[in-house]
Amino acid sequence: MLHWALVQEGHAVNRKRVYRLYREEGLRLRRRRRKHVAAAPREKLAAATRPNERWSMDFMSDEFEDGRALRLLNLVDEHTRECPAIEVDRSLPAVRVVECLERAGAEYGFPETIVVDNGPEFASKALHAWAYRRGIQLHFIDPGKPVQNAFIESFNGSCRNECLNQELFVDVGDARRKIERWRRHYNEGRPHSGLGHRAPAEFGRKARGLRPRTPAD
Repeated sequence: MLHWALVQEGHAVNRKRVYRLYREEGLRLRRRRRKHVAAAPREKLAAATRPNERWSMDFMSDEFEDGRALRLLNLVDEHTRECPAIEVDRSLPAVRVVECLERAGAEYGFPETIVVDNGPEFASKALHAWAYRRGIQLHFIDPGKPVQNAFIESFNGSCRNECLNQELFVDVGDARRKIERWRRHYNEGRPHSGLGHRAPAEFGRKARGLRPRTPAD
């Protein structure tokens, strides 16, 4: 990923040299080992083929430096891999989920479908009423099967390794600033292997038929 980031910035650099320097400087990201679980038959959704065809949504938990709980609500477009929003606070009830979706939809356009797990905020009347008014389908994965929401799980892993595990959060305002800064980097500057090593925002603009962003923008 670092090699492709350097290439995007115009540097002519050998991939093996980047890797050697990366190892010499001890720049490994801390990774948590995943639990191995037996595979089980599950329903598969067809791959999204256009922006806003399908979003994924999920919560993450972290903590402040004093041990208080911190919660994140992450949104991802399954086609462009863009993250329309990350809502951050100590608690995020259903009404905040709706408010986050409304703001993200106003900026990016509203999705046709949102994939969610069976958490109480996603099963709430407030979210169902909002989705009905907007004409949006809520697709619930099977209980205990997070792999059915693979796009958001992959995004959560990147968020954990590249942001949450690297930052110390003093309060809500501090957490929002640092996480929003990472979200913008993820969208606009981070090469994504699933997009031909393009950044999600670049891929999204092309998918929407928009001109590439220039430094003047």
